[in-house]
Amino acid sequence: MDSQTKHDLPEDRDGFRFRGGHVALDLAATLAARRKDPPRELLDGPADLNRWLISSGLAGQAPRATEADVGMARELREAIYDLASGHPSSAARTTLNAVAALRAARPKLSASGHLVMEGSAREYLATIAGLAIDLFGSTERERIRQCEGEGCAILFLDLSRSGERRWCSMSDCGNRAKARAFRQRKRRN
Repeated sequence: MDSQTKHDLPEDRDGFRFRGGHVALDLAATLAARRKDPPRELLDGPADLNRWLISSGLAGQAPRATEADVGMARELREAIYDLASGHPSSAARTTLNAVAALRAARPKLSASGHLVMEGSAREYLATIAGLAIDLFGSTERERIRQCEGEGCAILFLDLSRSGERRWCSMSDCGNRAKARAFRQRKRRN
């Protein structure tokens, strides 16, 4: 799937949120309601990982994930979250580097002239880990933000001109925050 097509897709697809602006940050969002007790695991099994890989635009078809792949995805997700949210640990770096060292999915040019990726679930995860290293090792890491929405823990890449984006989604968390502020102002008047 080419990058233009990915930008045209809705933020919420097939039960997952893709608001991070980067596939690694979107993987981190697969533990929903992270700040609540208990959080909601969106990668319960291989079918969920297959669905996420397709919804993310990485895989064109289900890569036949296994339980071991789901475990690796969860471990990678937590390493990415720790590194992106400013709590880097040597364990998170070790996990990220180990997954990135695996064979990655292979890019191909489709008959229609679009980039497509081909590989196993493990190879897609290695691709994500490599992209996360590219992100964390660049100056863009300074533009990683955590949504300021009440209870929201989604991480996103702030590519706004001002660099002052506050919410993962203006149509969701941003709208709720503005509505809450409006009601508070109205009560004071």
